[in-house]
Amino acid sequence: MANHENPDTATAFADRTVCVAGLGVSGPPVARALLARGARVVVVDGRDDDTTRPVAAELTAAGAEVVLGDTPLPEGCDLVVTSPGWRPDSPLLLRAAEAGIEVVGDVELAWRLKPADQVWLAVTGTNGKTTTVRMLEAMLRADGRDALAVGNVGTPIIDAVLPDADGHVHDVLAVELSSFQLHWSSTVRPHAAAVLNVAPDHLDWHGGLTAYARAKGRVFARGTVRVVNTADPWSVRLAEEDGDPHTPMVGLRLETPKAGELGVVEDLLVDRAFVAEPHSSAEELATLADVRPAAPHNVANALAAAALARSIGAAPESVKAGLTAFVPEPHRIAYVATVGGVDYVDDSKATNPHAAAASLSAFRSVVWIAGGLLKGAEVDDLVAMAADRLRGAVLIGADRARLREALAEHAPDVPVVEVEGPAADAPEGHTVMDAVVSAAAELAAEGDTVLLAPAAASMDMFTNYPERGRFFAEAVERRR
Repeated sequence: MANHENPDTATAFADRTVCVAGLGVSGPPVARALLARGARVVVVDGRDDDTTRPVAAELTAAGAEVVLGDTPLPEGCDLVVTSPGWRPDSPLLLRAAEAGIEVVGDVELAWRLKPADQVWLAVTGTNGKTTTVRMLEAMLRADGRDALAVGNVGTPIIDAVLPDADGHVHDVLAVELSSFQLHWSSTVRPHAAAVLNVAPDHLDWHGGLTAYARAKGRVFARGTVRVVNTADPWSVRLAEEDGDPHTPMVGLRLETPKAGELGVVEDLLVDRAFVAEPHSSAEELATLADVRPAAPHNVANALAAAALARSIGAAPESVKAGLTAFVPEPHRIAYVATVGGVDYVDDSKATNPHAAAASLSAFRSVVWIAGGLLKGAEVDDLVAMAADRLRGAVLIGADRARLREALAEHAPDVPVVEVEGPAADAPEGHTVMDAVVSAAAELAAEGDTVLLAPAAASMDMFTNYPERGRFFAEAVERRR
């Protein structure tokens, strides 16, 4: 059990001045961790509002200096810990770079503070990260491991590497890593890591697709077992070009696996990588029925989680038990109800075209609810791919015209209904979703699926994607 603290980290920050940039999700736990190690902590945030002031007051009481409404580089500062969302061209970070001051993220700091024997298994990708780390956590716990999923799943990573009140630290972390976090990580070395997929996203932050992909490729650090999705060119390329060629590269595929891979044989998930004779034998791990939902992209998530669990010796039966115990997160291809012979499915989490494509591919005949903020993403390939399975489309949101144009070009026979919605701060979002669901029901026939997979962000009409999904489900329930 990793129940001790690395002695080298207990005093590593004593008498150092550290600037913590941002009072978002990661900033406060980072500040508290540094204060506990004797650092002089200066927290800066350009906001000065009702959200930041109470957090600032708590940190001030704990011993930090907090500056709101400005982001100065503190005098004597020798390290900046930035929040993941801060762009590299932020004035504070540029000033730090010019002064030769190291800038790291919360993940890099956590890596430096963790116990030496704590094992990290990392997951990155454009889509599927949260599902995969939660599947992985379930598999590891079924195997009797003291494991915890961290990242965008509720537990800040910095809290998971430090002893709790009883001096306990988890043995294994299933670590979800964003491209932002990886950009600010220079020494992180997971035992094994998976890149699930790479599709255009956050390009304004990174400056282009190649830079975005390369940030994700940093997860394949020296000594890291490389888990790759053989169907995703970037996943394979990053493992080959950015990974350590002396470590195993384990492939995932949704068909019969080759030696050194995990894959699918009929209705079985099988392992030909972590077995004694990969060229002549395979280990049955689970069935497709154990994966919920068994959409192709989610089967790939399950295979990735299984590969990471197997990389540290988890038993085959633990993979199956973990998948059986796993409860999918809300708004991820979540079945809502069947009304009049039509299934209604909530995949509000499909906030970009890549995620929507995976969702659409899981159903044969779809009335598609789409639209919102596309963030500059192209949708022509998505619509062309899905055209033969679309019975109809209901479009919402600020960028619905772009979707309408793509449908007119690539699926001209598909009937399209547009529903205008309120601004994000208007209270009528739920009533607009009633109109959306009503329009979808008119387009659907028995045996169809009405699928909310917007391919776009939600903030033009809703507070966030969970609210969008919740309003959809409530509107469906009102039709029953």
